[in-house]
Amino acid sequence: MINLAPALSAQSIRVFVTASDPTDRTRLRGLVLDAGHRAVESADDAELVLSDGSGAASDERRIFILAGAEVDQVGSLARDVTPAQLDAALRAAAAGLLVRSPELASPVLECIGEGLTNKLIARRLDISLHTVKFHIESLLRKLGATTRAQALALLLERRRSRTIEF
Repeated sequence: MINLAPALSAQSIRVFVTASDPTDRTRLRGLVLDAGHRAVESADDAELVLSDGSGAASDERRIFILAGAEVDQVGSLARDVTPAQLDAALRAAAAGLLVRSPELASPVLECIGEGLTNKLIARRLDISLHTVKFHIESLLRKLGATTRAQALALLLERRRSRTIEF
């Protein structure tokens, strides 16, 4: 068996950083550099895009730091990610894996998976029924699903096909 870990760890990844706030952009660029990667000036020159969640267009290369349950992204990280965690996440995403911080799991999706009604989801999460409906409609639209069950099945299949378990 060939060990690719040394080859992957020796390469730096070209990362384009985008954020609506210049201070956040500077902080994220510093985080990329601290993680041992190169911050580039254009998304066209990048292997991955690191965003604060305010990016306008969806890009399958994008990693959102602030977006918790974006199903179309290669990764979601906590805002307080460390350089070591970012390094691991960038390398995993560059290798084609999905990256999700456990604390950013979608609570609405978890509740749907438990079979809760919209009213029970609203109570559990202490949000309005309208907000629950909005989030569920958004998930259905993003996944191209017409029912909650279909959305769960599509999401689980997408995660299964793009996730490696050790």
